[in-house]
Amino acid sequence: MEDTRALALSLEKAGVDILELGVPFSDPVADGIVNQLASQRALEAGATPYAVLECVKQIRRDSQIPIVLYTYLNPLLALGFEAFHRDAEQAGVDGMLILDLPPDEDAPEFAPAGGMRRICLIAPTTPGDRIARITKRASGFIYYVSREGVTGEQSSVAESLGERVEAIRKTTSVPIVVGFGVSNPDQARQVASLADGVVVGSAIVKRIAQYSGHPRMPDQVADFVRPLAAAAKGGQSKPL
Repeated sequence: MEDTRALALSLEKAGVDILELGVPFSDPVADGIVNQLASQRALEAGATPYAVLECVKQIRRDSQIPIVLYTYLNPLLALGFEAFHRDAEQAGVDGMLILDLPPDEDAPEFAPAGGMRRICLIAPTTPGDRIARITKRASGFIYYVSREGVTGEQSSVAESLGERVEAIRKTTSVPIVVGFGVSNPDQARQVASLADGVVVGSAIVKRIAQYSGHPRMPDQVADFVRPLAAAAKGGQSKPL
C-alpha cells in the first residue's frame, strides 16, 4: 500500500490528471492477463476494499488528484453499496467504475452517494439506443472501450474510433475518454486527437510488476508514463 501511495504521487508529477485505482477481485472477467495477475498479487498482499480506501486517505494527505475506483459488482454487493459508497466518499474517492454492472441490471441503490461520479462503460458493439440509456446516467466521464475483449496492450488504435466517439458525443456533454489497449505515446496522441482523454492501464501495471521490489520503482514507472501524458495533452483538440 505504501508503494501505491508513492506511485500515485509520482504519477501525478509525471502529468497524470486522474488516477484509476483498482479494487482487486478474485474473478476479474474484464481484465487481461496483466491485470489478472495484478489482482492476484494485490489480494495475496492483503488489499481488501477497505485497505484500498485507507490507501486513498494516505494519498489525500499529499494530493488532491481525482481518484476513480475500478472494481467489480460482487465485492460491493458483499459489503453493501450504501455503506461502501459513504466510506469511499469520506476517504476522498471521486468516482466509481463498476466493470460488470450492465445498465439492464442497474438500480438506484447502486449509484454512488453524495458528490461521487458514476463512470459508465460503452463498448464498440453498444447500439445507439443503449448508448443513450448509458450516457443519461453517467457523470464524470464516459469510458469508451476501444475494442472488443479484455484489457491489455495493443499494437494499433481501432480504425472506427473517431466515428464511435462522435456517435457517443451526440448523446451527452459528459467528456469521453478512451481506453483498452493504449500503450505508447503515438497511440495516446492519436486517441487524444479524437476524444477528451486517454486511459492507460495494463501498460503501466506491467511496468509496476517489472520494477517491483526496486527502491526506485515509483520513479521508473513515472519515467514510462511521462511521455504518454505529454503526448496525450499534445494531441488534444480541445482542453477539458
